[in-house]
Amino acid sequence: MEELNFLEQLKAYTENENVLSVSRDVNELRSKFEDYILEEERKVQVAELEAKDSPETETEALETAKVRTSEIAQMKDAFYDIYQVYKEKKKAILDEKNASEAKNLSEKTALVKRLQEVVTSEENIGAAFGSLKEIQEKWKEIGDIPRDKRDAVQKEYSHLLDDFFYNIKIYKELKDHDFHRNAQLKKGLIEQLKELSKQDKIKDVEVQLKKLQNDWNDIGPVPNEDWETLKEAFWTEVRSIYNKVNRFYDDRRAKLQANLEAKKVLLEQTKELVAQKDELDSVKSWDAVTKKIIAVQAEWKAVGFGPKKENDAIWKEFRVCCDEFFDKKKDFFGDVQEVYDKIAEKKKEIIERAKALRESTEWRDTAAKLKQMQSQWKSVGHAGVKYEQKLWKEFRGACDAFFSAREKHFNAKDAQNEDNLKLKQGLLKTIEAYKPSEDKKEVLAELKRFSTEFSAIGHVPMKKKDAIFSAYKKAMDAHYKSIKLSQAEQESIFFEAKIDMLKGSPNAHRQFDDMKFDLRKAIDKYQKEISQLENNLGFFANSKGADALKKDVEKKVDFAKDKIEAIKKQLRMIPNE
Repeated sequence: MEELNFLEQLKAYTENENVLSVSRDVNELRSKFEDYILEEERKVQVAELEAKDSPETETEALETAKVRTSEIAQMKDAFYDIYQVYKEKKKAILDEKNASEAKNLSEKTALVKRLQEVVTSEENIGAAFGSLKEIQEKWKEIGDIPRDKRDAVQKEYSHLLDDFFYNIKIYKELKDHDFHRNAQLKKGLIEQLKELSKQDKIKDVEVQLKKLQNDWNDIGPVPNEDWETLKEAFWTEVRSIYNKVNRFYDDRRAKLQANLEAKKVLLEQTKELVAQKDELDSVKSWDAVTKKIIAVQAEWKAVGFGPKKENDAIWKEFRVCCDEFFDKKKDFFGDVQEVYDKIAEKKKEIIERAKALRESTEWRDTAAKLKQMQSQWKSVGHAGVKYEQKLWKEFRGACDAFFSAREKHFNAKDAQNEDNLKLKQGLLKTIEAYKPSEDKKEVLAELKRFSTEFSAIGHVPMKKKDAIFSAYKKAMDAHYKSIKLSQAEQESIFFEAKIDMLKGSPNAHRQFDDMKFDLRKAIDKYQKEISQLENNLGFFANSKGADALKKDVEKKVDFAKDKIEAIKKQLRMIPNE
């Protein structure tokens, strides 16, 4: 069990002889434990919310949640009891460590003072090196000192060492070698920092960063000409990583705060919905508001945790608000089964109407009626667990019977359209291969027969209708243009041929309407022209020149009237689609 694993691991860490060595592990374990507790508490909260949606099991679920809450509290007490033992043991070691570091600080301070005397007073090189060696060996033997003193002491010690080697020229080459080696080591640390900045696990980044900083301080001096560049590069990377760490924690705090603000909005929405409870006077109105509250609860579950203290407080307020609504709803409904019975009766009426239509062949109207019934079915409401599934199965069976029959009908129609397509493709090949004779009447009769046959074949699949008609029209136009006719014959025959071809078009009705519109528009144009010409006739004087102009205008009027009669004849040829 995961709870026991937490306790057993913490107990094992506490029993470790050097608890400081497992300090990081304990902190991680504690963090995991607290995350686990938060998750368990969230599960309890979710269970309490879900209990409100199931009145039949609400009492049992709430009791289970209460027991789980008690178990979580006991588990937290047990964990922190062991953690307290760990802290006390750690404190004892830290106290001992601090005492040791204070003693070490005193010893290192004395060594620094002695080294200063060697650097400033010792003139004998051999004695100076002997003293230096002794000081360095003792320095290495002495353990850690308090961290807040370490930098200053180490800096003073390093500074004195620098002075020592600068003053003793005989060891200059050795000093230069060490300085350059230290420079390389520090460059290596800078590269490690660059790689560290690419990592995403912040806890690991923090631990590694501290180690690299300690390593930097432990490395000795570098050549003066390299120091400023190395120092700037080092601290640039360190600051960059610290900025990344700070951004991580800022983002996490911002996320927690954003979650809290989101929950505040949801709480206000819930309060507004609950405030409507005294105005709700029907099952439909209660169901509508209930759905909205359940939707808000679902949003609440999806929102992450906020800051712990504020998160607990707003959760309690939200739960109380929801409880207030559902308690009022329970009082309103009373015997809810009576309501379900009424809804079931309404749905039975819908089923009977649907059954009466399942053998209908009025495909479009009946489909619309059944879809309307489906919408009505949804609007009536839920008939309860006892009735809903059984009634829905019966209603859906009636609907499926009709829609299955409709599908079979249209599948058969699609097959017929495919056959028609093959027939039209065959006729198109015949038209394209046709060789007109010299007899115009024979050719016109043959072309008209092609048009009649093409129109009589019937519909083709929607995807192919435009392509097959376009190919048909192109072939027919080519044949009509090949016949030598007078202008009048061409106009009459071509117009009649155009009518015949359009009859075979998949959108003949629309094209005939367009044609009628264009012809009526042309009539209107000629009538206006006649009116204007006749109006002009009144201006001509009785003179030889005026008579010539008058005759010209009268000729134009007669021409326009003839055009109108020809267009009216064409209009009568267009089928009343």
